[in-house]
Amino acid sequence: GLRILAFPCNQFGGQEPGSAQDIKDFVAKFDVKFDMFEKIDVNGKNEHPLFTYLKHEQSGFMINAIKWNFSKFVINKEGKAVARFSPTDDP
Repeated sequence: GLRILAFPCNQFGGQEPGSAQDIKDFVAKFDVKFDMFEKIDVNGKNEHPLFTYLKHEQSGFMINAIKWNFSKFVINKEGKAVARFSPTDDP
């Protein structure tokens, strides 16, 4: 029942500058098997409500923000955020 959901974001050093299709084409080279969503903001005034919720439920270390791409959250079957992992944590 594990599902991996990816939300590209260009707020971190311009690492996701392309369109949604550009990003999908790029990750296809790596034979990814997860759901890829549209590019969103995860911090700031235009942040997606999902990340507002996730950061509220599982606050970050020192500041309550997403600090870099590949931050990871675990959501249980009831939709509750139960864990948060840094970009450097190996999935």
